[in-house]
Amino acid sequence: MENPSFVLRTVKDVVIEDRPKPELKDPYDVIVHVAQTGICGSDVHYWQRGRIGDYKLTGPMVLGHESSGVIVETGSKVTNLKPGDRVAMEPGVPCCRCDYCRKGAYHLCGHMVFAATPPWDGTLAKYYVNAADFCYKVPDSMNMEEAAMVEPVSVACAIAKTADLRAHQTVLVLGCGPIGVLSQAVAKAYGAKAVVAVDVVQSRLEVAKSYGVDHTFTPSRAETGADPMEHAEKVAQQMKEQLGMGDGFDVVLECSGAEPCVQLGIFAAKPGATFVQAGMGKENIQFPITAVCIRGLVIRGSIRYLPGCYPAAIDLISSGQIDVKRLVTNRFKFEQAEEAFELVKAGRQDVFKVMIAGVQ
Repeated sequence: MENPSFVLRTVKDVVIEDRPKPELKDPYDVIVHVAQTGICGSDVHYWQRGRIGDYKLTGPMVLGHESSGVIVETGSKVTNLKPGDRVAMEPGVPCCRCDYCRKGAYHLCGHMVFAATPPWDGTLAKYYVNAADFCYKVPDSMNMEEAAMVEPVSVACAIAKTADLRAHQTVLVLGCGPIGVLSQAVAKAYGAKAVVAVDVVQSRLEVAKSYGVDHTFTPSRAETGADPMEHAEKVAQQMKEQLGMGDGFDVVLECSGAEPCVQLGIFAAKPGATFVQAGMGKENIQFPITAVCIRGLVIRGSIRYLPGCYPAAIDLISSGQIDVKRLVTNRFKFEQAEEAFELVKAGRQDVFKVMIAGVQ
């Protein structure tokens, strides 16, 4: 096979098919032999539902976007990379010409070509073409699995940057999936005074503890028929008292997307705090908007990565400040890609990050 690719044909229908090896059309592009790819919730979402928000599956699409690899070919104008270089790939390439790109907010570019976001093909193939300036060389001390983990760490760096996270702040992180745990780790690396991890799954809180959070908290579930806002406010009060947080947290990072966590996070924030929504769950939820006004909260949404997040993530991993190896719980060969996706879909508590090796 020339270029085996893991293709989502239609909803719930995936197949490994051979596609032609891509050719370089732009002198600033490179061809990467993909080495490792992590599975993200969004990949599973497209496979199961065929859409996320405005992005709808319209035809066959290669999945995957959390990848590392080795440069095999470079365009005529590429000067920063050569064949044999090991790289982490930033999977979204903006136009660099629109107003958003020009003011440095390239993550908001409406012409972004993003791997495995319809209609663009993803990285779960033997070869992938990417812009050279969106491929980052990784140091020799990093293996290709760690290089693939640069993507989720970059997401966590972007969440911290969106929150304008500073040293000596108190930080509440709701949700202890991979992004939640990495956001906790980034907050610690950036000098947060106290980081508190919230989840309803004990084994996930144990993982959070292993990354050095200061406290963990398990919120009680609301009783049937109870008012969700009253419950959220009561739990927030309990948490603040139990952990000695006074008026609440300086920064709240919502990484679960779960409606009760969003509500809890608003009531746990201190007046004037910053609340960042990064988790994606239900599209529409019941939200305590009056509490936001009364407390003067700053609410921000975080998506993907901001400028500088990929280099920051590589530094955090390569310097040993964030150990990503422990998050990888399951490894599959390329031929077992569907099996790997099934495992992520099952949502088992002991499964954190699933890696698919590249085609040899």
